[in-house]
Amino acid sequence: MHTITPQELKQRLENGEKLTIIDVREPEEVALGMIPGAKHIPLMEVPQRLGEIPQHSETILVCRSGNRSGRALEYLEAQGFTGLVNMTGGMLEWEQL
Repeated sequence: MHTITPQELKQRLENGEKLTIIDVREPEEVALGMIPGAKHIPLMEVPQRLGEIPQHSETILVCRSGNRSGRALEYLEAQGFTGLVNMTGGMLEWEQL
C-alpha cells in the first residue's frame, strides 16, 4: 500500500501541486474541516461514485485516522484502480500541523 504522511501532503500542497484528494469521512466529520481542495465521498458511497474517482492517476485517500481510507484503497484496487495513496495518521495528525 502506498502511503503519504500529512506533513508530506501539506508540503506538496504548499508547493502548488494540484492533487486529487478524496475524503472518505462521514458528513458530520467533514463539517469540522477538510483539506483544501479535497473531494468528499463518504466510504459507504464509494461503490456508487466510482466515476468520480480517477482510475489511473495519483489519488490520495483521507479519513480520520487512516483506517477507512486504507479500506477504500483496498476496495478501489480490487476494482482495477491504480495510483492510490493512503494518508497515514489521517485528519487527526493533519490537524496537529
